Amino acid sequence: MITPRPRVVDLSEAEPNTRRGGDLRALLTPATVGSTSGFMGVALIQPGDRIAEHYHPYSEEFVYVVCGQLEVDLDGEPLALQPEQGLMIPVNMRHRFRNVGKVEARLVFHLGPLAPSPPLGHVDTEETVAAAEPVGAGEGLAVSRRQVRS
Repeated sequence: MITPRPRVVDLSEAEPNTRRGGDLRALLTPATVGSTSGFMGVALIQPGDRIAEHYHPYSEEFVYVVCGQLEVDLDGEPLALQPEQGLMIPVNMRHRFRNVGKVEARLVFHLGPLAPSPPLGHVDTEETVAAAEPVGAGEGLAVSRRQVRS
């Protein structure tokens, strides 16, 4: 881990992660800035695309919709999200994001606290076509345990 220090990280520096749907970019992380209490990033979701259902066993997730029309399923219950709205997703709550609009949706996410180790931070609950792709070298933050529910 690197020593925490102030550092500006540009979106273009963050490795794209598309294996769960959407384009997730972890910007401020233990690996990039030495954060110790959580991490922050941006999700870019094209019209009709989604981020597959998952949950975080150790972290709350805070999201803020910058632009676009999203629907989030929280433990199977749909909820509309509009620009300039925030949402806190509790620990262990299954969630999936869908872009239901006609333009790219962007949301900022923050998870905290960090899981005891990266493999424990994110649990997938459904398969996606992109999930078979290898993890990008820059991800190293939210390696998933595959748990598919029927």
